[in-house]
Amino acid sequence: MGDDSGLFAMAGWNGLFSIFVTLGCVVVSWIVIQEINFDRFVRQPRSPQAKVLQLLMAIGLGHLVSRFVLDYWTWVGTLKWLFRSG
Repeated sequence: MGDDSGLFAMAGWNGLFSIFVTLGCVVVSWIVIQEINFDRFVRQPRSPQAKVLQLLMAIGLGHLVSRFVLDYWTWVGTLKWLFRSG
């Protein structure tokens, strides 16, 4: 049972890493979305509703980007098993 604590700690650190990567990608997406001219897409681009739409777009895009980054990180981590001699 003492060996399980290391596994739980590693799972916790992986979770924390995933949270920070996801939040970072959402922030970067928010910054990028701010450069889009929404005048053609919404009636009042400075309204609270338009800001909520931008926030939802940033969350969606940030989630997609973070999923890619985290999946790629996992794939790179599993490559060591391909080259490890048995």
